[in-house]
Amino acid sequence: MRMDDQEVRERVGRVETLLEAIEALQDPRAQATAAEAVQALLELYGEGLVRMMQIVGELSGAQIVDAFAADELIAHLLLLHGLHPVDLQTRVLQALEEVRPYLESHGGNVELVSVEGGVARLRLQGSCHGCPSSSMTLKLAIEQAIQEAAPDLERIEAEGLVEPALPTGFVPLTAIQTNARQPLPEPSGSWMVAGALPQIAGGGLVLKEIGGQPVLFLNLAGDFFAYQHICPGCGQSLERGSLLADELACGGCRRCYDVRHAGRCVGTPHLNLEPIPLLVSQSGIVKVALGSAIS
Repeated sequence: MRMDDQEVRERVGRVETLLEAIEALQDPRAQATAAEAVQALLELYGEGLVRMMQIVGELSGAQIVDAFAADELIAHLLLLHGLHPVDLQTRVLQALEEVRPYLESHGGNVELVSVEGGVARLRLQGSCHGCPSSSMTLKLAIEQAIQEAAPDLERIEAEGLVEPALPTGFVPLTAIQTNARQPLPEPSGSWMVAGALPQIAGGGLVLKEIGGQPVLFLNLAGDFFAYQHICPGCGQSLERGSLLADELACGGCRRCYDVRHAGRCVGTPHLNLEPIPLLVSQSGIVKVALGSAIS
């Protein structure tokens, strides 16, 4: 809600009082922590305002609104104040569209049933037979995409098919019976930024170390994929492999793997590359979830 000038002056006075209270704290560690938190907030908001002014200077009208919504930091600030120009349901739909190619590559899909009372209800479709990390990769991809687009969502509920039996300790996307509903479990794995990957902007593959772990990135006609880089057939690195249409050929044993379909080995069904969950933001930044693929 917009404040009038008097309310603004009162809020400024309140902020000054709170800052004085921080300076008066007897515990040096508490004082330092509080001061650091305030400074971090000031820097964050300041960067957001800089970006907003740059956008205003370059665009006009509806373009400004769209550009504000597309900038991750500005969108975050707008969400904090309930000012985001795109409604919750539309943002959830956009998130699912962004992750849909990845889901389809694992033999799955997702449908938005409804968004009511801060709860998004999803219907999961299909499964990835022969891919043991399917449940985890799909779960992480869906949760991360929605969390980034709609952090103001209270929870996610899903209905769908149960995956085939998985190794001990592996958490399925939804440990549910068909048509039963319950919230998705907490995501595991750690999402890390890989960057824009300019090395494969026009297509191809590149091996890049992310968080101390080598990750094989591939770009097929604008669709990005990530896999562990070891060939399950011969144990050699796929860094020197070659792409033939949608298939990755190992430079050692020459076995081919279907990149778009969870890395299944062509002609040898029991061999499968290990997929790593991947998302691409609206600004073209690639993120991967490490610690989720089965070794």
